[in-house]
Amino acid sequence: MDPLDRVVKPKTKRAKRFLEKREPKLKENTKIAMLIKGGNANLMVTEVLKDIYAVKKPFAVLYRKKNITRPFEDQTSLEFFSKKSDCSLFLFGSHNKKRPNNLVIGRMFDYHVLDMIELGVEKFVSLKDVKNSKCPEGTKPMLIFAGDMFDVNEEYRRLKSLLIDFFRGPTVPSIRLAGLEYVLHFTAVDGKIYMRSYKVLLKKSGCKIPRIELEEMGPSLDLVMRRTHLASDDLYKLSLKQPKALKPKKKKNISHDVFGTTYGRIHMQKQDLGKLQTRKMKGLKKRPADKAAEDSGVSPKKSKSA
Repeated sequence: MDPLDRVVKPKTKRAKRFLEKREPKLKENTKIAMLIKGGNANLMVTEVLKDIYAVKKPFAVLYRKKNITRPFEDQTSLEFFSKKSDCSLFLFGSHNKKRPNNLVIGRMFDYHVLDMIELGVEKFVSLKDVKNSKCPEGTKPMLIFAGDMFDVNEEYRRLKSLLIDFFRGPTVPSIRLAGLEYVLHFTAVDGKIYMRSYKVLLKKSGCKIPRIELEEMGPSLDLVMRRTHLASDDLYKLSLKQPKALKPKKKKNISHDVFGTTYGRIHMQKQDLGKLQTRKMKGLKKRPADKAAEDSGVSPKKSKSA
């Protein structure tokens, strides 16, 4: 029996709070990524992991010791670390003659590997190599994807979903204009993926809308896709399933158009317009002859002509 699968009864209040954080919730916590260094990682791979950790903080865990494992051959160690640190995302770095400067990015579902993609680093510019100002820790980035491959190819489409999961950060209800200061740009062209990061500078423009400039901040990566391990359609669909409590309840007689306008249908009884109260004016008052004609059932015009 796996020691992490046993039923643990908390003995202190701190342990109880720790276990309550790991229980299933309607709205899950922000996903945390673990960054693991392989047993044969070189200096470039180590620097890449450190820079990604700096971008992801505080929603990341960096394992500084080397771990001898091969994710595509054996996934048990990744699943063990995932359960131990309560992480649902991972980035594994390694280096060998067959696959130099290797990164494996992936995600978990129920503490088991859902899908992972192997990427090779062909060019790397570190955060410390770019001498511009940096964004504060924990800044939520804006993600931009360019290239038809992200919409046409299934592997690139899954990679796009994986990168969004990895870098999106916490969910926020609203954001101010000054908070939009960090951009992560991914471009897929000619079989390569180019990752660039920029700091957004809001300059004076002489009007209400500021002039926007992008300043390269680092890190910068030129990647190439290698092996992939994608979840089956049924398992992927199961991982996207939402609890019933989160699904919006249908309201009767309410509809929405493509622009988001809400329309409501009201059901009323047939209205007698003869009893409708109008504005009281002298010109609208009935004359005695009209009242007498209505009582006798003859229209006022006929009584006049008679």
